[in-house]
Amino acid sequence: MPVHASARRTGPFFGAIDLGTNNCRLMIAAGTPTGFRVVDSFNRSVRLGEGLRASGRLAEDSMKRALDALRVCAERMRQWPLVHVRAVATEACRQAANGREFLARVQHETGLTIDIITAREEAELALESCSPLFRQPEHKPVRADRGVLFDIGGGSTEVAWVRIDPERQTQTLIGTTSVPVGVITLQEMFGEGHGPSYETMVSHVQDYLQGFENVHRIRREVTHGKTRLIGTSGTVTTLAGVALSLPRYNRAAIDGLTLPGHSMMDAIGSLRRLDHDELADHPCVGAERMKFVLPGCAIFEAIHRLWPVEDVTIADRGLRDGMLLRMARDHGQRSGKGRHTTSRHATPRSRGPFGTYATI
Repeated sequence: MPVHASARRTGPFFGAIDLGTNNCRLMIAAGTPTGFRVVDSFNRSVRLGEGLRASGRLAEDSMKRALDALRVCAERMRQWPLVHVRAVATEACRQAANGREFLARVQHETGLTIDIITAREEAELALESCSPLFRQPEHKPVRADRGVLFDIGGGSTEVAWVRIDPERQTQTLIGTTSVPVGVITLQEMFGEGHGPSYETMVSHVQDYLQGFENVHRIRREVTHGKTRLIGTSGTVTTLAGVALSLPRYNRAAIDGLTLPGHSMMDAIGSLRRLDHDELADHPCVGAERMKFVLPGCAIFEAIHRLWPVEDVTIADRGLRDGMLLRMARDHGQRSGKGRHTTSRHATPRSRGPFGTYATI
């Protein structure tokens, strides 16, 4: 997304980086009274977690790909007068024996300080970004009071069980789990998911999720018809694009969309009928993601079989959005602007290569 001079006139500006197992993502945004407005973004597949399951370490080629992408992020960020910056790493760096060593190298070579966050904070950030999507759909007469929020990643899948207060329009985490299966790990374990291996993948994921179900009895709540199911990941956005027969992916048509669960399952069926080359040619899949799309479908199908909520809400938003919302809100509290009260706690400030900014 190009930088426009006119966009610089109104701030404050914030930067957020999400270094995942599969992708490196940057978003730069200006704070607004209701949240933020995106002014620049970047997304590159780096496959940082490739081979991690077998070796327990980040491979040199994977680290080089991630470093190249992070250099682009750093350069983009230098073009903006950022007042707050947050950069986080997730499952690959949590699991790798050399994860912290790699992030020290990132700091030395790019100037970026990246924090490894817990799976719990991942769930909290996802909930922050998806909070507006928990509002009751107009066509649903029964108000939902529970929700399942899931994020299918490259190295893990995060699931949150959420209490919804429809009167206050607030959400509270009841419980979270992080299962060590994502699109990369499943692909490395079982292949690309063509043929019988697909059902093996689904069963494998269900086995991991069953413990969370045993604790929270989510399936029982689902039968009452008062549970929302919200997914945020490349898998669910791809399935929505396939379900809508989009000629190419269109975020505006997808983010916040609610589809019947059977439409998502039909989309999976259509993708499973395609061979390797046909997946590469599909406008909503592409060559870069073709070997991961069916493993992602298997994770979604495992979730939906276990918790068969009638409709699925699709979110094209994630950790970056959650970080930006937090930064914008905290900045408003400190400056006394907007509808937020002034924070009673001082925020430490640091001098970095992208200016002076609060460390959050």
